Amino acid sequence: MKLNTKRMSALGALVTSLALVTTACGGNSSGSSGSGGGGGSSSSKITVTFLPKNLGNPYFDTSDKGGKDAVTEFGGTYQQVGPDAGSPDAQVPFINTAAQQGVKALVVSANDPKAIGSALNQARSAGTKVVTFDSDTEPQYRDLFVNQASADGIAKVEVDEIAKQIGDSGEVAILSAAANATNQNAWIKLMKEDLAKDHPNIKLVDTVYGNDDDQTSFDKTAALLDSHPNLKGIISPTTVGIAAAARYISTSKAKGKVMVTGLGTPNQMRKYVKDGTVKSFALWNPADLGYLAAYAAKALVDKDITGKEGDTFTAGKLGKYTVGADSSVLLGDPFVFTKSNIDKFNF
Repeated sequence: MKLNTKRMSALGALVTSLALVTTACGGNSSGSSGSGGGGGSSSSKITVTFLPKNLGNPYFDTSDKGGKDAVTEFGGTYQQVGPDAGSPDAQVPFINTAAQQGVKALVVSANDPKAIGSALNQARSAGTKVVTFDSDTEPQYRDLFVNQASADGIAKVEVDEIAKQIGDSGEVAILSAAANATNQNAWIKLMKEDLAKDHPNIKLVDTVYGNDDDQTSFDKTAALLDSHPNLKGIISPTTVGIAAAARYISTSKAKGKVMVTGLGTPNQMRKYVKDGTVKSFALWNPADLGYLAAYAAKALVDKDITGKEGDTFTAGKLGKYTVGADSSVLLGDPFVFTKSNIDKFNF
């Protein structure tokens, strides 16, 4: 896949700021009242609550830190809340509480496209703007979706990377997150189509679910190798899953024989890339994703946009964005990390 060089340059330029990323609190909430300037006249009144799939996930620690940076820039109040486990309805109580507290905007990575829909619509009726990011709900349950990259682009880069690593032939499996995760299922569907169309000698033999839990994903990797002794590759389109798979394979007889790729963060995957367990993997910049989602929320609250196709807004240092079809905004193309470039990034 041809990667967007503008986005690649932007990633490189953010290394310094990303070095400041810290792990999010392990409790149920953390808040920060920004004192920075900028933004419209109502910016100081904007409260933005981030609700990831689950707390303690390095990917969401990074994306939500980007959101906090944005909220601080435009002088709003930031809060992160969320469940400890990413089950379909675990986010509902946090949505209800946010609505009762009168937060201006709720930024959600959905564990399920429907299970939280009713709660989100009740929050919207109470005046809360709802932005989904990373993983969408059905469109009627939110005002805007901030998409990390096109589903086609994500699926293609993962298939392309595993195909290169296994010589475009052999058995592969997918280690996903939750079975109901909207984004995971969309990517898996497209990966299957790509494999069938362009890689006839690669056979997808299994799809398993680690529920974005490290130990479960680790155990699922072991089970895959036991069940499929001829397995040549694992694609894991989830940061928890790819790290757990790499950790298992790095100390097993499968190291160097079973390739691992998917979506991960550089800091998680660096040691596995350097020890040869993983040749390459991909990801967008999660800090940028959270940052963009926060500015999209601000634009909705300030009534600069309504979420209709063609609306435009400026997202701080990321520049101008245009709302596309189905009230969605696209961050950009995924980026491929390898041994030759991974040390340039710190998130």
